[in-house]
Amino acid sequence: MLEGLQALGLLAVFVISTLLMFYRLLPAILALPLMAILIALIGGVSPTHVLEYVIGQGPLKLSSAYTIAMFGGMLSLILQKTGVAESFIKKGAELSGDNPWLISVTMLSLIALLFTTLGGLGAIIMVATIVLPVLAAVGVGPLTTVGIFLFGVSIGGTLNVGNWALYQSVMALSIDQIRPFALLIFGLLFGLALVYITLQLYFDGHDINLRAIALRGLLALGLIAGSVMGWFYAVPATLRQQLATGWSQAWWGIQMAIGAALALLLISVLMRAWRHRQAESVPIHWSAYLAPVLPLVLILVYSLNFITAFVFGVLYAFAATYRKGRLNTLIQASIEGAGVVMPAVLLMFGIGMILVAIMGPGGDAIKEAYPEGWPVLNVIQPFTRQLIPTQPLAYVITFSLAAPLALYRGPLNLWGMGFGLATAFMAAGLPPAAVMGLLMSVGQIQGISDPTNTQNVWLASEVRVDVQKVTWNTLPYAWSVAILGLIASAWWFMGSPA
Repeated sequence: MLEGLQALGLLAVFVISTLLMFYRLLPAILALPLMAILIALIGGVSPTHVLEYVIGQGPLKLSSAYTIAMFGGMLSLILQKTGVAESFIKKGAELSGDNPWLISVTMLSLIALLFTTLGGLGAIIMVATIVLPVLAAVGVGPLTTVGIFLFGVSIGGTLNVGNWALYQSVMALSIDQIRPFALLIFGLLFGLALVYITLQLYFDGHDINLRAIALRGLLALGLIAGSVMGWFYAVPATLRQQLATGWSQAWWGIQMAIGAALALLLISVLMRAWRHRQAESVPIHWSAYLAPVLPLVLILVYSLNFITAFVFGVLYAFAATYRKGRLNTLIQASIEGAGVVMPAVLLMFGIGMILVAIMGPGGDAIKEAYPEGWPVLNVIQPFTRQLIPTQPLAYVITFSLAAPLALYRGPLNLWGMGFGLATAFMAAGLPPAAVMGLLMSVGQIQGISDPTNTQNVWLASEVRVDVQKVTWNTLPYAWSVAILGLIASAWWFMGSPA
């Protein structure tokens, strides 16, 4: 009886907190810590342990993730302050000519590349002030322009290793589990973005041969599908194993070649910095454009520690843009960059508190205080096991239908209730990797189509379109990515959804 009342109380906390955030009566920065405290108290945790563990240790739970976010913010600011990001977009526009489709895809690609590192509304405004006029100049419609920009930001976000760190910290996943799925979502999102650009330009009145493009697209999909089917069904398992072994050996050679290229690049950059050490003004060299992707390369190719990779990125950007007085820029970017990500850091404090409130802090001292297990976990597990789909097909159907709940600060919004519910999902027995797949998939709806995002509001206002129109315009594509991502997540992490 008592556990039933406690479960109802916990459900009420979840629902009320969601509604307060939905109607913007309470910001997520305050709602999440308050929810964590109430969950712990209602679940039967003593007030002393709430103070000691939920409040005292909760904000430290994601210390690795928000430290990485701070270093990412430093790199983002130095790219903005040195003019690298602005010059990067302008160079891309110059090379793309006046073909609307080509320049739209180029802008999409450049935005995605920049936002593997950049973040925050300030960076979005800076890049948008260059991109929006370029797209308008070749006749791209205002609504399409906003959609292209939002797709680009979200595509870059899937490869933003700072975001990977949050999944790593919350769900105790390895990079080897996160990386392939993030790359898959990147591919799906980029492919759907190309479809979006093609159809939107056609609707905007541009001369687009949809039939020819559709035939080429179907041919490409057929080749990909045929290759995959052939690999699994035509190539014998022994040969596949031999090829995999050969690739592992070849990969070492590829790593060596990339390392040699990076060493030569670094020597070149340092020599150039030495030559210009007394110069007041230096043109941006092409080598500086590699700064946004350097941390990503170091992590993907060499599995380097996230913070170390970002430190290398910051130092490389500093050297590649060096001129007299640049040290002050580096210091200023480091200080301001950490400040830019502070809203996200404060949200991570609350997320960490929820994780501790639901899952417990761990440790032998807690086992002595609660020999039967963490009280909140004991209350919610019997109910969540009955409600949360743990079979692949049910997982795909349930969360495909529920995916729009990521909009309007809903319960699947990553920066609202999302990670709190993720904890409950894991407590119900859903594999952590499947929870990551769920959040990363439905997160595309929130990242692209949510009208409560500050970037959506600003971009819609800048081109004078209704932000709700942006939502309805992009939602079918973002939802498609979410469904495909959920199918892939079920297949990889839970077995075939069929």
